[in-house]
Amino acid sequence: MHAVVWSNNCLTLLNQTLLPAKVEYIDCYDWQRAAEAIKRLEVRGAPAIGAAAAFALVLGARAIAGLTMPEFRQKLADTAEALQQTRPTAVNLFWAINRMMSVLQKLPEQADTLAAIAALEQQALAIAQEDKAVNEKMAVHGAKLFTSPVSVLTHCNAGALATVAIGTALGVIHEAWSQGNITRVFADETRPLLQGARLTAWELMQAGIPVTLITDNMAGWVMKNNMVQAVIVGADRIALNGDVANKIGTYSVAVLAKEHGIPFYVAAPTSTFDFTIHSGADIPIEERCATEVTSLGGNCVAPQGVEVFNPAFDVTPHPLVTAIITEFGILRAPYNQAISQLSKQCE
Repeated sequence: MHAVVWSNNCLTLLNQTLLPAKVEYIDCYDWQRAAEAIKRLEVRGAPAIGAAAAFALVLGARAIAGLTMPEFRQKLADTAEALQQTRPTAVNLFWAINRMMSVLQKLPEQADTLAAIAALEQQALAIAQEDKAVNEKMAVHGAKLFTSPVSVLTHCNAGALATVAIGTALGVIHEAWSQGNITRVFADETRPLLQGARLTAWELMQAGIPVTLITDNMAGWVMKNNMVQAVIVGADRIALNGDVANKIGTYSVAVLAKEHGIPFYVAAPTSTFDFTIHSGADIPIEERCATEVTSLGGNCVAPQGVEVFNPAFDVTPHPLVTAIITEFGILRAPYNQAISQLSKQCE
């Protein structure tokens, strides 16, 4: 089951807001519907968002094929800017859009809009295909961290639903489980939108991997009772010093892991690293609507008019991170040196 599919000039997205109760796909024939899907979290997960935005730009380009090349460039730049406004934290979105727009800059002077559209489509397909390869490499590298059977805890969803392939953190879990070195996964429910309960638990059950669902506030007690021996999560943006932005609640899990002497691993492709910012203090944190907190399953569970603070992400400081798993291998502290070297490998 794929979260992002491109076929016959249509971007098809698995509607993750309906899972696990209903499996429904959204066909996007214009970039506006794709942008809406990103904003609504119908497609989510940093790598999947990046791929969806790349194909959305292809849709946007096809809609303006009749313009002159200068007009085409300007209109597509406007579309790119609109897509960037959909989710401010996940850096893969900006990485994919910038990579797509660089295609236009590399076209020969005499190129027309049809040539530009073809080049844009090839780039979007390359982004999707590369994500698959990157997922597989991360899984292999990450599995090396697990040399004997353990139970692990994860937060939010960093699986196939969040990428174009097998996932980041869940990709590692799949590989280590196949080798007999992960015996069970404890999945935080991940309030307020329950990605852990709705998506991660569902994915793992589909794969036949033993999973136990817990509420977010049970993680500490599970660790205290030695029910998990490691934590592995994904990421939405990683700064040069190794600070990690991920789904809200990740920071709390990292603090608890540190207190209990449990390794805290992050799995993320290089497209999730932001080589332009020095620390997590520079990462913009998206805040979402109050109803996500005051309602559950469409039912109001809080007093009418109560004030709500609803950040979608938090930042885990790098001293709490044991290692970062990438397609190039395992990064360890000092992260500023390791990530600086990683940036050179990506040039």
